[in-house]
Amino acid sequence: MGAQSAGPLVVGVDSSTQSTKALVVDAVTGAVIARGQAPHTVSGGAGKESDPRQWWQALGEALAQCGDAARQASAVSVGGQQHGLVTLDAAGAPVRPAMLWNDVRPAPQSERLIAERGGAQAWADRVGSVPGPAFTVAKWAWLQANEPAAAAATAAVRLPHDYLTERLTGEAVTDRGDASGTGWWASSTESYDAEILAHVGLDPELLPRVALPGEAAGTVHAGHLPLPKGALVAAGTGDNMAAALGLGLRPGRPVLSLGTSGTVYAVSTHRPADPTGTVAGFADARGDWLPLACTLNCTLAVDRVAALLGRDREAVEEGGEVVMLPFLDGERTPNLPGASGLVHGLRHGTTGGQLLQAAYDGAVFTLLQALDRVLDADAAPDAPLLLIGGGARGRAWRETVRRLSGRPVVVPEAQELVALGAAAQAAGLLLEEDPAAVARRWGTARGAEYEARPRDEAAWERLTATLADGEPLLRR
Repeated sequence: MGAQSAGPLVVGVDSSTQSTKALVVDAVTGAVIARGQAPHTVSGGAGKESDPRQWWQALGEALAQCGDAARQASAVSVGGQQHGLVTLDAAGAPVRPAMLWNDVRPAPQSERLIAERGGAQAWADRVGSVPGPAFTVAKWAWLQANEPAAAAATAAVRLPHDYLTERLTGEAVTDRGDASGTGWWASSTESYDAEILAHVGLDPELLPRVALPGEAAGTVHAGHLPLPKGALVAAGTGDNMAAALGLGLRPGRPVLSLGTSGTVYAVSTHRPADPTGTVAGFADARGDWLPLACTLNCTLAVDRVAALLGRDREAVEEGGEVVMLPFLDGERTPNLPGASGLVHGLRHGTTGGQLLQAAYDGAVFTLLQALDRVLDADAAPDAPLLLIGGGARGRAWRETVRRLSGRPVVVPEAQELVALGAAAQAAGLLLEEDPAAVARRWGTARGAEYEARPRDEAAWERLTATLADGEPLLRR
């Protein structure tokens, strides 16, 4: 147990790729009263898959670690990893393991769908995003092509957060934020797109209803979780939308998140439609938009390079002209699903520390390049970057972001922002308030401030040239 509570208690859940976290939070003050966490496993090999039932089991374990506080909660919300394809049979059991966001096997289906439905510009105009391999629509097309029996046995299609919400409430509900990452929810109409669904052979009856912002999904009906039966359950949302809520973001405030994947995003009042596919035109959980770009290779890739060099992850050295593009898992931004890591400019004098710094530079460069596309008329060019995620605690990450962005950086003290955002959504539902305003009252974005440094233009130019010149290799 943590602090004492002044107001009603809410539970915020972060069901991520690697684990489920649960926070019990005071709805009025934002004080974290209790926390729990339980791990998931993800398959190795070509595919990235998880059995959804372990997310439910992990949720139970995480809530149990919260003790009595969870049993006193008045509302709960689930933030979850985006894009995952959960296929359920008529009895509600998984037909097969869920295909996760970072499974790049649907790359051929992604290319085919873009071509068959009028090209990238048409998708951007209609759906708000060009459906890369991460998008659920490409995963469904992959399943039909490769496992037709599994597709035929599917009686319900859910996203990871929907699966957990449905098991909590018995109701098939999603929200506009997470639905905007499917490729079959169109931002132009804010509804499921009947033509796209027909094109991929998916009956709209298999999909959950899309709750309005501020609307409840239902109440807790599952009796064997340590939550009070009848507690309100918010619609939940995708992890990036939950983190935006957790920071109480106002339009135009740029966020750079350093985790297993890297993301850059900002809330916008303008509906995004980027035909290059760099920016996903997501909806946020409130009624605005969340233009976002995501890279596959971030902290894990840099940690792998550090391990190969036998160095601590902070043991970077300045100098040298070596360039590394650490695309160890293929890459999503830029869209190079078949790419591998590329090193250019290695010399006798290059040190291990310089090579490690080059890995950081390569990972941060692709994120900052994408940020230039994410930010729109709502954003000030010198607005401080909010730096979040596991990497934000690392000095080498923070200094690389400062050196390559030229912007001031703020590292919020609040961690577990996805779970906090889910808690803010639950609190907003309970208190009938805007969840972002709830998070601002909680002060979640406060943290250490670092002033701007001049941008390292020489490194930026080396990275730009290496990416451009290396593209034929990276596309092989």
